[in-house]
Amino acid sequence: MATDFRHGDFPRRGREALDGYLWLARVFDKARASRDGTIFDYIYPCPMDRGVFDRWGITSRMFDAALENARTDDEILAWLKARVPESRRDEANRWLLEEKIENLDRQDAEEGVVPA
Repeated sequence: MATDFRHGDFPRRGREALDGYLWLARVFDKARASRDGTIFDYIYPCPMDRGVFDRWGITSRMFDAALENARTDDEILAWLKARVPESRRDEANRWLLEEKIENLDRQDAEEGVVPA
């Protein structure tokens, strides 16, 4: 996925799941863009990133360290699954879809995603 947001590309949607983990694709894109200096006006880690990390039981520092070896979706997913039990994944997903749904809707609107 593109991680250079300086020219109109966006991180993947927060609703896009990687093996059941909502937000992972988006935060993976943003973390790599931050590392590479191509994040443009996105923020990493933003409050939503930190909220998901808290519910997963990891920190942004841990996630950043994982980026040294995880270059693909499958690699970051394997790293996360080794640390985050399904119950924590489900709690983070619930938080996003119930408590932060307005944030997800606003992001979609700002990034030109048309609801299904």
